[in-house]
Amino acid sequence: MQTRYLYLLRYVLPVTDLLMLNLVYFAAYDLSIYMGKNVSYELLHHYVIVCNLIWVFNALFFGMYTEYGARRLERIYRSTWRSILMHSVLFSAYLLLEKNVDFSKTFITIFYFLLSSAFLLNRFVGTSLQFLLISKFHVTKKVAVMGGNPTGNRLASYLTKQNNVDFYGIIAERDEDFYSDKTGMISDFAIAEMKAAAAGGVKDLYVSVPPERMSKMHSLVREADKQCLRLKFIPDIAGSLDAPYTMSYMGDEFPIITLRNEPLELMSNRFKKRTFDIIFSGLVILFILSWLYPVIALLIKLQSKGPVLFKQLRSGRNDEPFWCLKFRSMRMNSTSDKKQATKNDDRITPIGKFLRKTSLDELPQFFNVFAGSMTVVGPRPHMLSHTEEYRAIISEFMVRHFMKPGITGWAQVNGFRGETKAPGSMEKRVKHDIWYLENWTAMLDVKILFMTISNVIHGEDNAY
Repeated sequence: MQTRYLYLLRYVLPVTDLLMLNLVYFAAYDLSIYMGKNVSYELLHHYVIVCNLIWVFNALFFGMYTEYGARRLERIYRSTWRSILMHSVLFSAYLLLEKNVDFSKTFITIFYFLLSSAFLLNRFVGTSLQFLLISKFHVTKKVAVMGGNPTGNRLASYLTKQNNVDFYGIIAERDEDFYSDKTGMISDFAIAEMKAAAAGGVKDLYVSVPPERMSKMHSLVREADKQCLRLKFIPDIAGSLDAPYTMSYMGDEFPIITLRNEPLELMSNRFKKRTFDIIFSGLVILFILSWLYPVIALLIKLQSKGPVLFKQLRSGRNDEPFWCLKFRSMRMNSTSDKKQATKNDDRITPIGKFLRKTSLDELPQFFNVFAGSMTVVGPRPHMLSHTEEYRAIISEFMVRHFMKPGITGWAQVNGFRGETKAPGSMEKRVKHDIWYLENWTAMLDVKILFMTISNVIHGEDNAY
């Protein structure tokens, strides 16, 4: 459905962006020197490579150029601003951590001002050219939808929002217009509508039909061949299945209907999430746990006997148990594998109360993340006994185990953390976890992390 120009946008735009990135980098350096600011020569040559690598990682991680041509203008510019913001945070953090470089705030300010201007200009030129090609030269293909069932209406709504197609409309909307009462075959009215659409310039006709009606489409196919019209059949699964679904193909031959959208089933998305997990957990281990671990360990040892770390078998991805690590916040007891912590729990030590209130007791789980048994953002893992208890009374409870458990999650930042006193509380937590599973994006993970930090700073009532 995309025109050649839109393919150019997807593959040429990343190259022009990198060229602009490097031109702006050197221009910012020259302007900083011209303004009399002392910017080290080392900054120019040694860190331009890092700057490029961060942009490539940023663009791949946030999917900046995927399906670029199908996006509306506001999404294009929103994606650009988001990527520039993330690049500025990562690159500035990298420079601040480098002790051997003369960090210049003036250079950074000029660099990102010029970069924002250059990228916005690049997109303005691209979108203007796209509009010109569509409105003046009519490079888009005219398409129509036949059949006004739920799938046909949903497809029509999608096509009206696309800049790269010219949507003719829906034809033969009603069943009585589509099918003949006597034979169940395609009606003469539907064929006449198809002829009119072909005469109006329609090249592709998307026909939405229930699967059981596919055998009645012979007359429609013959007439489409006569009119030089391409038919593309879309099964109206929505009329047969009372659930959301996605379709894919195995080996380009076998259509597969999946009743749950799972973005992390895609290898590319799993790679993004795992890459982020390794980098983020590695930084936490290196720059926080390396000095905080001994301090917390000493305080734990001074207040109660027992190990520093509390290890507990919990349910992981695909219900496979793993050893979850935490700083020990309770006195040694025999009920920790069965009983949840409650408010004013007498098992919790004074330092443990502080650790749980500030969520510092969860920090060792970054070792779990680095090892691969957990992820930074995902459903919280439960004790094995609680998994067995809740799977029997909550129908969708085990769906949350389709992905790795996380240190923080969508349910936790929305207030569903800590003790679950009733099945209703757990049901709400499960619903949030499933929503996250079905709507995962890299930016959603970033949003949850910022919300988690905000909650820790302001405090949470359920953190005890």
